[in-house]
Amino acid sequence: MVIACIVKGCENKQRTYTNVMFHRIPSNVELRNKWLAALDICTATPLYKINQYRVCEEHFAPGDYFEQMRYGPRKTVLRLKDTAVPSIFKVQAEQSAHSTSQQGRGSEQLPPSPRSRDVECQTDSTEKTRSIGTQLSWGTLKDTRVRSKGTQSKVSSFDVGAETTPSLPTVPLSSTRINFTPCKRPRLEFDEEEDRFEPHDSTYNAGDSAVTGESGSSQQTTYNVSKYIVFESCLRELFDTCPLCKTKCDVQCRRMGTYVAFTQLCPKCSYHRKWESQPVIGSTPVGNLLVSAATYFSGASFIQFEKICKAMQLQIIHYDAFQRHARNYLEPAIVHKWNLDQNHLFRKLQEGGKVAVAGDMRADKRGHSGKCGSYSLMHLASNTILDMQLVQSNEVGGSSHMEKEGLKRCLDHLESNRLEVEYIITDRHPQIQTFLRERNIAQLYDVGHFEKGLSKKLDKLSQQKGCGIVRNWKRSMKSHVYWSAASSTSGPEKVAKWTSLINHIQNKHIHENPVFPKCAHPDRVSRDPRKWFQPGSMPLHKVEKILTNERVLKDVGKLSPHPHTSPLQAFHSVSLRFAPKNVVFPFIGMLCRLYLAAMHYNENGVCEQENTRSQGESTAKPLKTAPSYDYITALMKLVFEELFADPAPFVQELKQIPIPFVF
Repeated sequence: MVIACIVKGCENKQRTYTNVMFHRIPSNVELRNKWLAALDICTATPLYKINQYRVCEEHFAPGDYFEQMRYGPRKTVLRLKDTAVPSIFKVQAEQSAHSTSQQGRGSEQLPPSPRSRDVECQTDSTEKTRSIGTQLSWGTLKDTRVRSKGTQSKVSSFDVGAETTPSLPTVPLSSTRINFTPCKRPRLEFDEEEDRFEPHDSTYNAGDSAVTGESGSSQQTTYNVSKYIVFESCLRELFDTCPLCKTKCDVQCRRMGTYVAFTQLCPKCSYHRKWESQPVIGSTPVGNLLVSAATYFSGASFIQFEKICKAMQLQIIHYDAFQRHARNYLEPAIVHKWNLDQNHLFRKLQEGGKVAVAGDMRADKRGHSGKCGSYSLMHLASNTILDMQLVQSNEVGGSSHMEKEGLKRCLDHLESNRLEVEYIITDRHPQIQTFLRERNIAQLYDVGHFEKGLSKKLDKLSQQKGCGIVRNWKRSMKSHVYWSAASSTSGPEKVAKWTSLINHIQNKHIHENPVFPKCAHPDRVSRDPRKWFQPGSMPLHKVEKILTNERVLKDVGKLSPHPHTSPLQAFHSVSLRFAPKNVVFPFIGMLCRLYLAAMHYNENGVCEQENTRSQGESTAKPLKTAPSYDYITALMKLVFEELFADPAPFVQELKQIPIPFVF
């Protein structure tokens, strides 16, 4: 970010390569008022705005500077006196030079002052020997004639419109305070970030309870840069000794979560500097919010992550701070991104006409004791989650009614977005059948659910005495279910192929039904009678009763020829990673975690295929590739670049979600 001189008409701008010195307005009240009066600035101007102002060296007289001795190739540097007050004679002289050429006072100009850079301190001097972010221990600076090449980077801060206060002036350590000015963001009903400081050494003062953030000097983002684990002992090496006179310094440490700040003061030469481990936006250290965002967006448990950090004594935020971050920033960002992605998908599908979908429900507990359930609707052609509705059991009078209510909300949402359903694949829930018949929506049954129910009955039958042959035919019967549904074009054809199984297991391959008069397999069959069911036997009678049941035949005619809803089961497995069933979440927390699971699945749902050769033959196998997490990157950008600056619209969008009564 370019910071221009506040004096009107001055063309000097501060960049990383400029040789012009810029000075902050001092924090001393009396001296600050003199500066403001000289610059014609109202003294009632808010402090957070005054902290942004800079005055370049062009507006100070040569007598306002003094030379200070220092170590290194450059023996002296220019420092501004504490009593110096700026003037605007430089600009006035340039403006009056066009009208008169013989005005000694009006034509007086300050010659450019030599500019020096403090190598050991890494930053441009603004006040008395101020330094930020020195990254070298004294051991690397023994030869003061060697200029370090690894210490020339300037600490940048992430600027999203939050104003922070400048560094502290040189004062005794006992009176030093680390203060901050909160950024002016729209007020929310949620709590602001107010994590507590913790003492880290004997110099801790209970009154020091705030953080100072450097005024943003660059628009470069800081949340996506590399971070490292640094030991406290290594950090203290940077501040124990004064880089000017080598005297042992007084060091004060402050910590808030992952944030740590060191204030160094030399008792001999009054050298002073302050170093912060991370940028601060308003009252929130960026690292603290990053920990919460990365944990939440990746579907991890903060409790487990906290245990890991405590085991290695890595400083981390408290759980209360994580909850505040989730409530104020993370959950509004998730809801906003889900709505954007869903609307984009709806607009894309509106161009293709009717849609074929599959629906299924995931309950937090089995049986009739579930508290809530989520109904998911998947677009079969693109293998993406279209919609998801979270239903609480007390809304509908019991957990047995949650699936119907979830499907109803999903279909209503699709209709409100002008999407017409061609057919829907579901399980064989009686309430779902009645509901879809009343809404005149074509329903097909999931083959996987039908085969699962059939397998349970065959397993139970195979355990009975004299029915061991059923165990040998179980796998073939299950395969016959899928073949009958996939190879048929109508309901009667599915039923005819299914009932032909009764003749086939008796080694009879010619059938009386004209729709399917003969088996489709080759004539080569085994003649061993022990492999076939014997006519009139007890196992055949019981198997025929299971396979040709009236309800079974009715359901077979409605089996879906389309790929079944196994992708939905895969999505439910993914959702377990984001919202485990053994963890209780609040309603919004559960909904946001399910949205994250849907984002992850939609991004990684389509798997690529590769051909792998084995013994000269080519076979297609799934190519297992590492999943991508672009949705996390997008959420991070949304939180730090948009939502944090003005969270009110995002919070309002979150509040539009109705939250049922908690029981």
